[in-house]
Amino acid sequence: MELNRRVTATVVAVTVVLLVCAGLLLLGGSGSGGSTAQTSPSSPTAVATVPTVPNRSPQLAAPARGPAPPSSGAWVGAWVRPDVPTQAGRVEAVKDFETSIGRPLDIAHVYHSTEDFPADADLQFIRQGKTLMISWSGDDTRVITSGRDDALIRQRAEGIKALGVPILLRWRWEMNRPNLGASVWSPADYIAAWKHVRAIFTAVGATNAGWVWCPIATDFDVTNAADYYPGDDQVEWLCADVYPGPGYASFGAVADEFMAWASQHDKPIIIGEYGAEDDGSESQRADWLAAAAAYAQQHPQIKAMVYFESRLNQNGNDRDFTLVGTTAPLQAFRGMALEPYFSQRGTS
Repeated sequence: MELNRRVTATVVAVTVVLLVCAGLLLLGGSGSGGSTAQTSPSSPTAVATVPTVPNRSPQLAAPARGPAPPSSGAWVGAWVRPDVPTQAGRVEAVKDFETSIGRPLDIAHVYHSTEDFPADADLQFIRQGKTLMISWSGDDTRVITSGRDDALIRQRAEGIKALGVPILLRWRWEMNRPNLGASVWSPADYIAAWKHVRAIFTAVGATNAGWVWCPIATDFDVTNAADYYPGDDQVEWLCADVYPGPGYASFGAVADEFMAWASQHDKPIIIGEYGAEDDGSESQRADWLAAAAAYAQQHPQIKAMVYFESRLNQNGNDRDFTLVGTTAPLQAFRGMALEPYFSQRGTS
């Protein structure tokens, strides 16, 4: 009888201990006890949650598609126009630019219109561990919504899906630029076309593409850029292109209206294009670039800065944003790229 009582007491004591331990485990695994990061084995930068970094980074919801941003700091990327417009030439141009700035790029920016993509150079950049950002100009918005381009869009979506890694897709950027009105038509037309293209990507299963909505920051309010926004459920990254313009306005002066609007949305921001134009002294260009880097650090919602290393002829005007071959502007960009805040390669 005494033995039975002792056995019963022991069983009760062990049960109590087990219940207490189970309760502690449940408390530790929920709510305030911690978070579970979900990583993609195919991408060094893809996670599903972004922890808060006190005093440095706002808490941003990780994108449902595409790469997740670094938890603190910002990536550095560039479009580098090649001297020889071949696939090998594009890869070599990026390599030379990286040598000039003293580090690999986090983001390789490429442009595509009607040609086949992903291209060989795109695949090379991915193999190098870079995040690929594709700027795809697309077709007239009303042609797209008519369904005429559906087979082509599906083909592009299948190509993106086959990459098997998260990428950034900047579809019809600078839609608020006045000279694009003939093909963009209206904000309603643009939004309808955006949703049409994205729906095809979803149907194909190309959910590794993170959609980047990117107006030009110049005259953001005057051009009613916000009216072209497809909605938070349609966009993973916010974006803006920032250039000083004829008056050589500061980065902040150009970007402020966009940033005020973007602060109302729980999305990471990428500066999809920016460049210090060669229409002034080297010191002016260097100062502009240094101020752009400082602005990004003062606005931690900005998670990537992608330079426009190119020159172009626009309406008869030669516009040169290239840094390679300069002294002070290149050193200003190199100094930014080597700062710990912007040295985020492989972090999340």
